[in-house]
Amino acid sequence: MGVGPLLRSLLVAVAAMSALVPPTTHAGPPTAGAWAMAGAMHQVRAWQAAALLPSGLVLVAGGCTGQCTITATAELYHPHTGSWANTGSMHDPREQFTMTLLPDGRVLAAGGCRTPICSALLAGAELYHPRTGTWTQTGAMHERRAFATATLLLDGRVLVAGGITGGCPNFVCQGITGSAEIYNPRTDVWTLTGTMHQARARQTATLLPSGQVLVVGGASNGNAYASDNAVAGAELYNPRTGVWTVTGSLHDARAGHAATLLGNGLVLVVGSDGSAVLPAELYHPRTGAWTLTGSPHHDYYFETGETATRLLDGQVLVAGNGNGVPLVGAELYNPHTGGWTSTASLHAGRGFQPSTLLATGQVLVEGGVGMGNTEIGSAEVYQP
Repeated sequence: MGVGPLLRSLLVAVAAMSALVPPTTHAGPPTAGAWAMAGAMHQVRAWQAAALLPSGLVLVAGGCTGQCTITATAELYHPHTGSWANTGSMHDPREQFTMTLLPDGRVLAAGGCRTPICSALLAGAELYHPRTGTWTQTGAMHERRAFATATLLLDGRVLVAGGITGGCPNFVCQGITGSAEIYNPRTDVWTLTGTMHQARARQTATLLPSGQVLVVGGASNGNAYASDNAVAGAELYNPRTGVWTVTGSLHDARAGHAATLLGNGLVLVVGSDGSAVLPAELYHPRTGAWTLTGSPHHDYYFETGETATRLLDGQVLVAGNGNGVPLVGAELYNPHTGGWTSTASLHAGRGFQPSTLLATGQVLVEGGVGMGNTEIGSAEVYQP
């Protein structure tokens, strides 16, 4: 169940100290810069994956349900009604897996943990078909892996890189890998590609306008959850050659951070699983260098780097995901000023939840770990 077991005792100890606001019981249209409660999911979830479908619906699948029973179930969020509907279940229960929207509208789910404490990892992959609401199994990866990254390339293929290939006995996650492979949706075949220069788990991967993929930080060597195993190194993948090249390193080693491509082509990195608030950093693709930018107000921990959301106006929203604490706080990064400003707080403290930019420009967050270290099913929508 990924990092959950490691932080459960911390969450229980500090949840009472969190500035948690009880969830409201009503749903309604959010006002500008505010959060409104949406309908609750049919199942409580944390460490689930989410994808925006071409129809504007949001697909949410897998994750941990009550007491971290890993599930294969999936649901659809309807933005116009604020309600959820069950859809077909995956063939395998999964958490800490990747989920990628393909150009033809299907969704690829790959790898992940099948059992708690990642005692069984998956190499298998499956495809969600929005028209039928069903999943079909597709070709399996060459390696079992969890805590990997998946990136849709410009040519429609999917790059999956890094992660762990071993289990997590006694909560020590083993087998950090630098291997990478490519999924071709036309053939349903996975092909091994170049290996990264550094093995990584809990790293981030960002598609650059050039078509290259920037992989940043992560844990390397030994336990994937030991914060002192975080690295500062970054590298670039060239899809044309299948080769990785080393690029500039972060100022601070990070794992469990988030990376977001900005409108100006720079990449914003924020958060980590350390013990202090780190200043955010910007990657400059033309020079391969990193520069420090403003510091956020909170110490964020994103697990797999999926919850810093670029809004339609170019600002970046970060909400929840406190480091070891279910957090209600939310803030905005302004690329023009390099500064962070607080925005409206969530109604419910939560962590380890995804966020999805809706076609309306609003942002959906759902589930996660809430007060009392339990998975929750509530959902909220942010109106910029």
